[in-house]
Amino acid sequence: MSRSRITVRQLSYFVALADCGSFTRAAERMDVSQPSLSQQIRLLETIVGATLVERGGPAILTPMGRDLLERARRILLEVAELEEFGTAAADPLSGTIRLGVSPTLGAYLLPSLVARLHREHPTLRVHVREGLPTALAEGLAIGLHDVILAQLPVAGRSFHSERLFREPLHLAMASDHPLRARTIIAPADLRGTSLLTLLPEYRMAEQVAAIAAAVGATVLRDYQGTSLDAIRQMAGMGMGLALLPELYVRQEVREGDDVVVRPIRGGRYYREIGLLWRQGAGRAPAYGLIADLLRDVIGKSYR
Repeated sequence: MSRSRITVRQLSYFVALADCGSFTRAAERMDVSQPSLSQQIRLLETIVGATLVERGGPAILTPMGRDLLERARRILLEVAELEEFGTAAADPLSGTIRLGVSPTLGAYLLPSLVARLHREHPTLRVHVREGLPTALAEGLAIGLHDVILAQLPVAGRSFHSERLFREPLHLAMASDHPLRARTIIAPADLRGTSLLTLLPEYRMAEQVAAIAAAVGATVLRDYQGTSLDAIRQMAGMGMGLALLPELYVRQEVREGDDVVVRPIRGGRYYREIGLLWRQGAGRAPAYGLIADLLRDVIGKSYR
């Protein structure tokens, strides 16, 4: 008598159940009836010889279920990437690509990129989702995103990282701050100052802390911004100084605004931006083409 084997459908139902926490919602996501989904989960439990989900309330995974979930996600990712090989060979920039992006980047890079992709590759659909950098990396690892646009470095040995460009950082201050008289800020000018920062989930927060330590400044911990707009507004109110990326400054800061912005002398005051995808992804050629398009978009924005 042949032994039953685990199917991709069973793993898909199991992952949906883990994500939704409910048999009803998981069935709706997978577009099947609840009895059908429940039956496949039972069959999966029979094959592995263990209970994977607690019943009688919210669908909570057992310890064995949590162990299986990570493997199931990995298997489904590999299957999806195998299925993408044919699409990639026929036309790399077609179908759907799910792009995750940091809020400190998306508004300043994506409009030009998406418009160009729509114009030059009309069969390609790009689904964009913003998220904090830590969440973006987690989403890339489990297949929520195909590629992510983020500040480097991003933790994750299984990611391919394509460096795109270096973006200078500028110092923003209230219009009546003493440093406003300087046309260029020297690192020594920051000694003893207070620097505003983003939430710790942002790579820039680590960068600001490192810069503060190097120049003898203090990072303000009683206020952590959720966006570049937030820390710019705080700088304009005289709460501290803010380090702002050049693309943001170009698009959001104008003469006569509530802040004065000055460049910083020295080669280390910049952030590196990259496009990342999973190692071995079947659509890696498409992602490489998107990286090239982003480089071209950036090049034109600096002309």
